[in-house]
Amino acid sequence: MAYELAPLPYDYSALEPYIDGETMKLHHDKHHQAYINNVNAALANHPNLAALSVDDLIRDLNKVPEDIRATVRNNGGGHSNHSAFWKLMGPANSPGIGGDPTGAIAAQIKSDFGDFEAMKKTFNETTAKQFGSGWGWLVFTGGKLKVITTPNQDSPLSQGLYPILGNDVWEHAYYLKYQNRRPDYLAAWWNVVNWEEVNRRFGLAKG
Repeated sequence: MAYELAPLPYDYSALEPYIDGETMKLHHDKHHQAYINNVNAALANHPNLAALSVDDLIRDLNKVPEDIRATVRNNGGGHSNHSAFWKLMGPANSPGIGGDPTGAIAAQIKSDFGDFEAMKKTFNETTAKQFGSGWGWLVFTGGKLKVITTPNQDSPLSQGLYPILGNDVWEHAYYLKYQNRRPDYLAAWWNVVNWEEVNRRFGLAKG
């Protein structure tokens, strides 16, 4: 079955003033849709692979034929990454959105980084340095939280890691509002992080 683009779980303008509505509309409707179109085309003659969830598809790219593997890695990864990204954000000033983390993830952050500000500083500095296009992630591995980056649309799932938190630092995610000021975008983004979704994903990562 072909992958489909799910609607955003909030209005395009819901993340303003931190992420503008025009960026959200282009990012979701055009960029994410393009990844879906491309991975669907690549899998058109491989119904066994198309039947997998996109996360399961990119968990083991070795099972994807070599002639379409790069396309699946880039576009299947883009579909997976963005499907998580939209849910990891929510309308600013809503309950559970922005501010300090709550629940189990808050305790784990304190244990592994000392406090939230230290984790945020590590995440922002590490992700700001990602060369070119890519993503910044918070993953849980070896019993601890760790900040990593991936290039392009590569997913931590392909490394055997489950992303708990992720931010898109492709320029299409922020350029209309922030131009080349990636650090400003990274700093503002924490105002729309959905900590309920982060806690849900943390629970899955811990197993």
